[in-house]
Formats: sequence, structure tokens, C-alpha cells
Amino acid sequence: MKSMRNLFKYVMIVATGAIVLYACSKDKSDNSTVPEGKQSLSLYLTDGPTDFFDKVNIDIQSVKVLVDTCDKSRKRHDDDDDNQGNGNNNGDKCKVWDSLAITPGVYDLLSLRNGIDTLLAGGMVKDGTIRKIVITLGTKNSIVKDSVNYPLSLLNGQTITIKLYGHEWENFSSGHYRLWLDFDCGRSIVRLRDGRFTLQPFIKAFIIKESGSVKGVIKPGNSKSIVTVYNATDTAYALPWVDGQWKVRGLNSGTYSVYVNAGSGYQDTTINNVSVTVGKETNVGTITLHK
Repeated sequence: MKSMRNLFKYVMIVATGAIVLYACSKDKSDNSTVPEGKQSLSLYLTDGPTDFFDKVNIDIQSVKVLVDTCDKSRKRHDDDDDNQGNGNNNGDKCKVWDSLAITPGVYDLLSLRNGIDTLLAGGMVKDGTIRKIVITLGTKNSIVKDSVNYPLSLLNGQTITIKLYGHEWENFSSGHYRLWLDFDCGRSIVRLRDGRFTLQPFIKAFIIKESGSVKGVIKPGNSKSIVTVYNATDTAYALPWVDGQWKVRGLNSGTYSVYVNAGSGYQDTTINNVSVTVGKETNVGTITLHK
């Protein structure tokens, strides 16, 4: 899901390393009271998949956020983060690092596709505008291709930093904020040479109520198809489950085409003029393939 049209939907990957997954039960939108001076964050992870690998195993160790405690506006700031602070010139005195709760471990990113997400991290942090998310990895990162396991190397260390503009999080109840990170495995894993792969994360941030989605079913389910939902400015991919069900999320409003790159000897199929609306889910129904 790669929109170049709506900067709200994007985060820049500005540091080193790779992304991680906290595979736990989904947050049920806790509406408990948040203490004064605090805010509750829920950070979800989902996947823009690739058909090149069988698994993408990522080792997570920690997640923390940089909070600008002097700026509680949570409005978009396009200037450099070192100069941010809502005009108070307090600089780093306003910036506080807070850790989110995670469960360390190794998880398969490719299990998070077709609209499935999981809670990456969450917890209470100081009140203010979130400037960065920093994720630290362990060393047990790998990919599986054709049932063969290959190590996945990390560039320039064990962390990545996701720089935010300040306004991305959804305030779904008093003091509670949530955000989805769409990890694009297809664009993030680079093959250096035979048996050597490295991870260069490509991630997009979105919230469900300010984006649209498209879903459907491919029949037969064993056609090994790849689904592309696209228009002139936005492209999303899906790998259907074995029963043929698929979904893509994080789309802007507009008119799209749905292209099914069929496998197993079936013919490719395209559906045009698919309307997508923010906050709604478009169902294109069953697409039956023919040989």
C-alpha cells in the first residue's frame, strides 16, 4: 500500500536495522481511565506480503517512543524534529523516551496479511506528541524460501527509527491512541546474492477510520494467485489464503483496478472501476478463474 498522495499515511524510515513483530492477542480497545499527564498507546502491525518467501522470521527485543511533552497539540509538523516543540524553544528538555510493553520473540511477518493485524506494543507513556518510534531487534532473523532457511542480515546495527510528523495516531477514546504499521515484506527484503538477504524496512503508518479497504475471494483457492489493487497513485498487494480470501487496507479514496496474477495454469483477470471510500470496506465478491 504505497500512496504518494497522502503524506499523512506515510512514515519515513530514517535509521538502521530492521522491523520487528510482537505477535500477541489483539488489543480490545481498552477504554480504562488514563491518569493525568499520561496517554495510552496501542501500536499494531500488519503486512504487505510477498510471494517470494515462505516465511519472514523477525526477532523483536524492545519498542520505545520519543514523546515531545511540551507539545500536546498532536498537529502535523513538517520541520526537523530537533526544532520541534510548538515554538517553546526548549529543545531536548521537552523530549522524553518511554518504553512500550512487548513480548520478545521470533515471529513470522507473512502470517499478518489479508487484513490480519496484531498488537506490536502498547502501554502508558507521558502525555505529548509522539515524534519517533524506535524498534530494537535481536539476532535470530531469517527467511524461508522453498523450505530452506536463510539468515537475514541487518544494515548498520540492530535498530530502526520511524520518524513521525506528530498527527498520525487515532484518538479513539479519552487518552487512548492507536496506530497501524504496514510492513511491506516485498519491498523490504533485498537479495544480495544466492543465499544472502538483507532487510531494508519499508513501512507505512495508517489508521483504519481514515483509509479504505478492498476484499474478495479467488476461486479456486489453490490457484496460487497474487492480487494487485492499483490506480495511478496507489498500489496494494495481497496473497490469498488457501480458501481464496484476501484483503488490502490503508487505501485512499478513489477508483481502482483489481488485477489477479493467476498461477497453476489459470488465466489472469482484471476488474476495473472498483470504488474505494475512506472508512468503508469494498467487497468485489468472488472472482472465478478459468484455464
